[in-house]
Amino acid sequence: MTDTGKPGTKEKSYDGFTEEERAAMKERAQELKKAPRKKASKADGEADVMAKIAEMPEPDKLIAERLHAIVKEHAPELSPKTWYGMPAYARDGKNIVFFQSSHKFKARYATLGFEENAKLDDGAMWPTSFAVKEITPEVEERIVGLIKKALG
Repeated sequence: MTDTGKPGTKEKSYDGFTEEERAAMKERAQELKKAPRKKASKADGEADVMAKIAEMPEPDKLIAERLHAIVKEHAPELSPKTWYGMPAYARDGKNIVFFQSSHKFKARYATLGFEENAKLDDGAMWPTSFAVKEITPEVEERIVGLIKKALG
């Protein structure tokens, strides 16, 4: 921890991880500790994801709820789980898609992201995350298409 260098302030800056990043790592450590004790069922994952969504401020909460419904409807083979304290959906234990609230890391927008097990490959370069400000019918259609493509 170092002083910010501004005279008369007591603010501190940190080298390395932000407070939000450290909190996410702690959440991930708890998720990993919980995993070996019992094989999480789809219902356990559902409850964990819904609890995380309930903690989100608007409008991210609405986006996350809609995304959760989209995944359940169009990719029921994916299992809900939390990942670094974020809603995520996995197949065979491997993350495919996740939602990051803008509030999570004090970002300007929420993020819909895909992990490397998602089959979004398109030539030599392709996007793996998308900014989401709201879910309109057009955005929903695009999300459904991305999820279907991600599953192969």
